[in-house]
Amino acid sequence: MAISGYRIPLNTSDDLRSDVIKQTEKVTTAYFSNGSANLLAANVVSSSLTDTNENYFFGISHSDTPSTVEFHVAFGSTTGYGATKDDTKSKSEAIYKQFANRLLAPTEITGGFFISSTGTSGVLHTAGTKDTDLFFLSAVRGNMKDRLNKGSWTIALSGSNTAGNYHPFIQLTDDSVNNNPTATPAGDRYNVVSGSAGTVTTAASVRNYGFFYPDQGLVVLSQQELSASIPGKGSDKDDVVIFDEQTHHGFGIGTGTGGTNKKIALRFINCLKGVGTSKLTFRDEEDRVSAQYFCRVKNGEANFSTNPTFVSGSRNEFRQKTMRGNPNVYITGVQLYNEAGDLVAVGNLSTPLKKNFSSEATIKVKLTY
Repeated sequence: MAISGYRIPLNTSDDLRSDVIKQTEKVTTAYFSNGSANLLAANVVSSSLTDTNENYFFGISHSDTPSTVEFHVAFGSTTGYGATKDDTKSKSEAIYKQFANRLLAPTEITGGFFISSTGTSGVLHTAGTKDTDLFFLSAVRGNMKDRLNKGSWTIALSGSNTAGNYHPFIQLTDDSVNNNPTATPAGDRYNVVSGSAGTVTTAASVRNYGFFYPDQGLVVLSQQELSASIPGKGSDKDDVVIFDEQTHHGFGIGTGTGGTNKKIALRFINCLKGVGTSKLTFRDEEDRVSAQYFCRVKNGEANFSTNPTFVSGSRNEFRQKTMRGNPNVYITGVQLYNEAGDLVAVGNLSTPLKKNFSSEATIKVKLTY
């Protein structure tokens, strides 16, 4: 550090003598671009994407700013259902494998995601089989900052029953308040369960809707579990999905191995467009480091000024004779340098601090980044 042109080294060791104290705190703010934590049903729109991208994902935006994507949603299937094929591979199959490679341990990738089967009341519990069809809700990096805030979010979905009438409604959240995370190559993982804002209504051991990866900004949802809660009109489950079409407000899908782009991901967005209580509620999270530097100036330090008017003559004698013996100077600011000698921070005192051989000073500088 430098005070009044005088350089003083800081003790940066990890022991109790250190002049530096660093603390990291987690700061959370509203997730969405407009400064809100909520995206309500009435404001949900599907972002305009190219035809090529529609095979893979759709953007979710606010109606006031339709060009600003807040989330992406994709549909993946091990059977390749609901998407066109490149050679022999369906694009929905490619999506499933892409996220499996990203989120699962190497020994789990081939087996796939086991979600529904882990709950005693899960659709796939008896069979003990993997989830073949999944929805992937992906946050925008600029919005989520370091990660999505756990234990605070809610996905509220609504749609129609098999007769095509509006009725079913579910709320989903993570179980981080009640359970420790599962360690994965993609960071901590929590279960997605029935509940809201971290308050669990039905535990994952009974019914598990998906996985939540806060560091990745990803929510993985079982199509089988969503369909059991919000099936949608039975006769239309194999349709090419139309945005905000009432009969396509549900998660029931047909069967097959691909060939036609049925835009399945739109089913998720449509269920956000259901009755008025549907919504997305999310908050971001950021690691904010607070460093306090205790700049200690001992009695024999920083008692002279680099101001050229401080001295005069070829012998650099004090310009003011009253300065002889015990000169008085005033500390007006602190400069912090890194080990390479680069200036990294400057702080100015609100009131100049008097300093001489009879006094010492400790100036605390706080940096937050």
